[in-house]
Amino acid sequence: MAVDYRNQTTLITGASSGLGVEFAHRLAARGSHLVLVARRGDRLNQLATDLTARHGITATPIPMDLAVPGAGAKLHAAVASHGIEVTGLINNAGFGTHGLFHQADPQRITDEITLNVTSLTEISRAYIETLRTRGDGILLNVASIAAFQPGPTLAVYAATKAFVLSFTEALAYESRGTGLRVMALCPGATQTEFFDVAGQGADGGTRRMTAEQVVGLALAALDRRNPPPSLVTGRVNRFMMTASRLAGRRITLAALGAMMKPGQAG
Repeated sequence: MAVDYRNQTTLITGASSGLGVEFAHRLAARGSHLVLVARRGDRLNQLATDLTARHGITATPIPMDLAVPGAGAKLHAAVASHGIEVTGLINNAGFGTHGLFHQADPQRITDEITLNVTSLTEISRAYIETLRTRGDGILLNVASIAAFQPGPTLAVYAATKAFVLSFTEALAYESRGTGLRVMALCPGATQTEFFDVAGQGADGGTRRMTAEQVVGLALAALDRRNPPPSLVTGRVNRFMMTASRLAGRRITLAALGAMMKPGQAG
């Protein structure tokens, strides 16, 4: 049975670009009210105005940097101050750093872990009880195919996404029978601003899917009667994940190291 987003309010982090914007457009078209969260207030305000005019839903922009300690509690308080009941959650905010770990800026590493892991966990905890009680919404955490194996030149990013995958699959199991649909989304390289931040070489030369393709597959999976606890998008990406499991970690690590060219990074 497909998710009925009418009379629901979905909170989307990282909503000012890429997958976040696409999720916002798709859910607004299906009748969901939205809470849009990202650092760039100008983009959020414009997006909220456009979605409200086009679909007749309420879109509430909340400009906020989630890569700081305590961001989860701060966001929860900000949403509560608007009197909004969140019934669905998409933790999409995150970034990566492409380069050799020993050359990385320590503060950037801390920010990356805070955003990708700590804030995602805090926000999930802040809302999951309400989502379970309501029982007709979604909790989608954006991981990555990088979650399935170590990532030379993306060491911290891959490790954070491994956490997101494991954490979300566990929540999916714990939420059985509640009606809440929990899933980790694991896209491969996607045509978004991610690579403007991480570096263009972070895709390892692989073909990029579009945000429209990734979001379409994610929402279709959530509409299933029994959504999977995680979803790898795209046949090529699924083939790569299967091949890496069959090859074993040592061979996979060597292949990824050669593809990502760690000796040439940074």
